[in-house]
Amino acid sequence: MTAQRPPRIFIDGFNLSLTQGTGVATYARNLSFCLRDLGAEVGVLYGTRSSTISMNSLIREIAFFDPLVGRPSRLVEMLHVIRRALSTPLGEIATQVPITGRVVRETFRSRLPHFDHIWNVQNLFDLQRLHFKLYVNRMSVHFRHPPQLMHWTYPLALKVRGAKNVYTMHDLVPLRLPYTTLDHKRNYFRLMRQLARRGDQIVTVSEASKRDIISLLGVPEERVSNTYQAVEIPARYANKPVADVKTEVEGTYGLGYQRYYLFFGAIEPKKNVGRMVEAYLASGVTDPLVIVGKKAWKSDEELRLLFENEHVRYLLTRDGRTETRYRVQLVDYASFPLLVSLIRGAKAVLFPSLYEGFGLPALESMLLGTPVMTSNTSSMPEVVGDAAIKIDPYDVRAMVDAIRALDSDADLRGRLAELGPRQASLYSPERYQMRLRDAYAKLGVTVGA
Repeated sequence: MTAQRPPRIFIDGFNLSLTQGTGVATYARNLSFCLRDLGAEVGVLYGTRSSTISMNSLIREIAFFDPLVGRPSRLVEMLHVIRRALSTPLGEIATQVPITGRVVRETFRSRLPHFDHIWNVQNLFDLQRLHFKLYVNRMSVHFRHPPQLMHWTYPLALKVRGAKNVYTMHDLVPLRLPYTTLDHKRNYFRLMRQLARRGDQIVTVSEASKRDIISLLGVPEERVSNTYQAVEIPARYANKPVADVKTEVEGTYGLGYQRYYLFFGAIEPKKNVGRMVEAYLASGVTDPLVIVGKKAWKSDEELRLLFENEHVRYLLTRDGRTETRYRVQLVDYASFPLLVSLIRGAKAVLFPSLYEGFGLPALESMLLGTPVMTSNTSSMPEVVGDAAIKIDPYDVRAMVDAIRALDSDADLRGRLAELGPRQASLYSPERYQMRLRDAYAKLGVTVGA
């Protein structure tokens, strides 16, 4: 009897950059590992800028990890993209990237998804954006043997011919809070509405986002599947000895164990960093606030209280020496292992975002047993349950009171530290697999049987 071949399910590599990470990248990587555990044959479709087309498989593998190999000047590249855009109505052909292990890829281990094979279309994601502006429809991607299902992890104007096309819509922030993003709102609405109408299934990550998709885009409820997300942190980081965590946060940032507050995420209007900083400074707590994240759109406005504000600094005398310390410390980047240690070493994590499709930072912190203050809006109440302090993110006074309570009440912190991992267990990889399997079953694709 011939064994049944596992289903071929592909995902996109839009946010799976080898040089930086995002929340959507975490989603895509977790999805790839979930598909692996469900027994699927996993392909990942990238859109690197490398223009190297060589008969030599080693050169093609090198070009994937270093897109500068054979890359033309930016001007020539842009002219090439524009010329190709005239032919995109015919679609683009994906080519397989040979990943043989000859290139040492340990540097990228924490960023690479699981894959059985990798595919690429040069400048795919730039092309799809231009294609949609010109033709207002999805661009086709062709495979010699298309997968049964293509799961796009982000709303992209793309489809795979011969496959079921599933699109993840994490949230509709550009429509709900249009003043917090740089998206072209008319184009964004057109794209989301088209994907909602023509996609085979819409996947989202919370009941709050599902309600928005149904009400704002007019999608029938049966065509939207809420799978939530999986929250998982490798044991080698999550269970690192406390002594090592203390050494890392002290040695790297001069921070005392459980003697600082932490925010991590992009510094942009949606994340509500400005009000958080205002509340922290007004609370009068003495343990510093550490902000880990890239400065994004309007970051200077979000951080305006920190500039030329003498109250942000204080003098510390230690070992007979006086040095300047800052109540708020900005950290542009922390590697994932170090970030996990920062979360574990914090007295509490502050995550008062104005709007979240899922709010993974809050749940990751809870999984690690760190108390969390977060918002009572969008998806956050359903995600954190009763295991976090929830406040109105527009109410600075409520945030001040919450920070003071976390600072002064050790019993409160202990209770939240105990409840957090229990709540996070509701979003385990096993539960995520079950929800994803049910979503695919609606399209006749069986995994994990």
